[in-house]
Amino acid sequence: MTTEIEFGLNSFGDVPSDAGRTLTDPETVRLLVDEAKLAERVGLDVFSLGEHYREGHVDSATPVLLAGIATATERIRLGTAVTVLSTNDPVRLYNEFSTLDALSNGRAQLVLGRASQTQSFPLFGYELEDYEHLFEEKLDLFMKLQREMPTTWQGTVRSPLTNQTLHPTMRPGGIPTWIGVGGSPESVVRAARYGLPLMLAIIGGQPERFAGHVDLYFRALEQFGLPRLPVGQHALGLIADTDEEAAETWWRSWEPLVTQMGRERGFYPPTRDRYELELATGALFVGSPETVAQKIVRMTDELQINRFDLKYDIGGLPVDARARTIELFGTRVAPRVRELLAEKADDREQQPVGATHE
Repeated sequence: MTTEIEFGLNSFGDVPSDAGRTLTDPETVRLLVDEAKLAERVGLDVFSLGEHYREGHVDSATPVLLAGIATATERIRLGTAVTVLSTNDPVRLYNEFSTLDALSNGRAQLVLGRASQTQSFPLFGYELEDYEHLFEEKLDLFMKLQREMPTTWQGTVRSPLTNQTLHPTMRPGGIPTWIGVGGSPESVVRAARYGLPLMLAIIGGQPERFAGHVDLYFRALEQFGLPRLPVGQHALGLIADTDEEAAETWWRSWEPLVTQMGRERGFYPPTRDRYELELATGALFVGSPETVAQKIVRMTDELQINRFDLKYDIGGLPVDARARTIELFGTRVAPRVRELLAEKADDREQQPVGATHE
């Protein structure tokens, strides 16, 4: 179990409501800047934006949004959740994030993924059958750009580079870069092979089922001769003053979303019984500050996480519910988790050698 943990907020740029009115896209973009400022004020560590190209989301130009947030904040680190590397050009991505890192005075970071939603493939002229190959080659180039400058590289997905230097240059060794994994063991091993931290995207079912992925990751790091690296968890949720308020507020937005996703992907229908089970034992972190804090602490035991990212927005969720989640996450949940972890650490130190807890 880890005793040190970071807390981040994730947004996919979901368009919210306010007093029954759906916000416009420009209003939502500006709201994200305000929410990042609030996240900084309440002491959270990271604010991250995804990358989507579908109705109801405004996060298609993530580096631009993060640059705007960088000028409005001073301390909070700025990342992605996730960047679809397969349909990005690694050179352009390097330039965007080296510029963001310079603008934010060293606060930029990335989570890279292959994409669970594939709208970017036809939009940018890529074939889905190249899904895996695109990611592998582009990750190789992107990490080489971060770690070896000038860079020489040759592959099949873009033109080669010969002794190329990009500007502005990144800090030595590059910016913190995580690999986002939704369940593929091959992706877990890839993260270890490149020596990159692992971000587990757990959006349904029991989070404990990912424990095997964490074990695989640590074993792979050892085999590659690398030290243990951080593991993070990306989860969906809402925090309110009571469990009942949180459950009812989230259900009103979650039920139509899952109904739509079920039609697209063949998910189970969102019955209230299944929803209640997901709250009790599944991947939704919905509840009062104490309920959510206790569930996060369990994840530090089960998944050995060093970072917990909460995706706090969902289509149609009221603006005030989003703000309350951010406020409670920073002022109540994060301190409570750290308090509980410190208590556990003290208990272990005081426990006689060879003794076990009942």
